Parts: sequence; structure tokens; C-alpha cells
Amino acid sequence: MSEEEFFQFCQMNDTLEFERDSQGNIILMSPTGSFTGNFNLKVSMEVGIWNKENGLGEVFDSSTGFTLPNGAVRSPDVSWVRQERWDMLSQDQKEGFAPICPDFVIEIRSKSDGLKYLLDKMLEYIANGSQLGWLIDRFESKVYVYNADKSVVIHESLQVMLSGESVLPGFTLNLGAVIK
Repeated sequence: MSEEEFFQFCQMNDTLEFERDSQGNIILMSPTGSFTGNFNLKVSMEVGIWNKENGLGEVFDSSTGFTLPNGAVRSPDVSWVRQERWDMLSQDQKEGFAPICPDFVIEIRSKSDGLKYLLDKMLEYIANGSQLGWLIDRFESKVYVYNADKSVVIHESLQVMLSGESVLPGFTLNLGAVIK
């Protein structure tokens, strides 16, 4: 399917959520459990509050699809794009699966997610231009922090203070306080 055909396919099946990998394979995304959905919202709210106070970009929820440079269409659980990059897109591009890789992404592992799939997805975000990414795996009590230089820091606990580093200046997330 072309990008437009895939977008139309998703619109025609709007009660379902899909992603598409760089080879064009369509991936059906299952709904998350209630705990994961609530946790995702809490994390999203923290990023949203920081962004409202700082006005440096746009925050997106897990229903938002982005067309990455490699052709994949991905929907991170939480994502953020610097304002100047977002403003460069046309209104038509913003209405579809915007052809941009978010500067910052968060993936939160749910029971239906395989860890290898999410680890690969995080590498894909970084390879396509993300500057910072967090993979929160509450099932194995780990947080993977991916940086633009392709380094990965693994925290062996969810009781961690995460930093937005230079990508989201001044943003911190006390993960332990959010996950309880």
C-alpha cells in the first residue's frame, strides 16, 4: 500500500489501531490493559504539563501515527516534536501520518508486547532521527534510555528519576511516583 492507501485503510478501520514496518507489513495493535492505559496517561500528562510550561514543541498520544524516514508508520505511546520541526510541515502533512520522526519517544510495555519487538522499535526510532527515547518495562522492572549517539543506558529499577536531558530541557520524571 502507498502511504495514502495505508492512511485511508486506517481511517476505514478506525476502531482498530495499526502500525506498518519499513517493509510494508501491517501490524495490528491490541488495546492495552487498564493499568497500562492509566500509567500511559499519567506519563503523557507529565510530558504535557512540562510542554505547556515551556512551549518548546508538540506532544502526541499513542493514537498518533508518524511516517518515519524508512517508510515505517509508528505510534509511540508518548511522543514529542520540537516546535520548529512541526511548523515546517504543511497542514495536509499534519492531518495524515506526519512524515517526521519524533524527537522524543516513550514506549511502555504492556502484557501484549514482546520485549524484543519493543527493543527493535526503539532502535528504529533512534536510527530515524529520535534524539531520546525511553522504553519502560514494568514487567521486568527496567527502563531503557536510548540516546541519539546510539548509546543505551539500562536502569534496573522503576524507582528512577528520568531526565529529558538536552532534548526536553528541565524535564524530569520521577517514575517511581507515577507507577504506584
